Amino acid sequence: MTSAPNWLSDVVFDDNGLIPAIAQDADNGQILMVAWMNADALSETAATGRAVYWSRSRKRLWRKGEESGHQQQVDELRLDCDGDVILLKVRQAGGIACHTGRASCFYRRLDGTADSATWTTVDPVLKDPELIYK
Repeated sequence: MTSAPNWLSDVVFDDNGLIPAIAQDADNGQILMVAWMNADALSETAATGRAVYWSRSRKRLWRKGEESGHQQQVDELRLDCDGDVILLKVRQAGGIACHTGRASCFYRRLDGTADSATWTTVDPVLKDPELIYK
């Protein structure tokens, strides 16, 4: 049995063994998505240079792009000051990170005043999800 790498001991996982992971475009800084990682996902990401997350709904490792082809090549991994959030600076294959076919999962903006605000879709669909997920 192999032991965990030393650097992994600096990572603070929650009670479920998870840590939030923010994927950021390495070129323009746009936040693409937020997901979760466990120790196995983080270790595999560091070893392969490809983003691997923990899917809470599927309860298994999720290799970004395994179905869509929209993989994330990791340029850099960063750990925040408290050790409880991971930042991945990535190069997004196909320019699509969101399952809705958009560049980013953060495509809705709150518009209006606090009492009458609504979420407005402000980023276009780049590819129909029906064509991505067959």
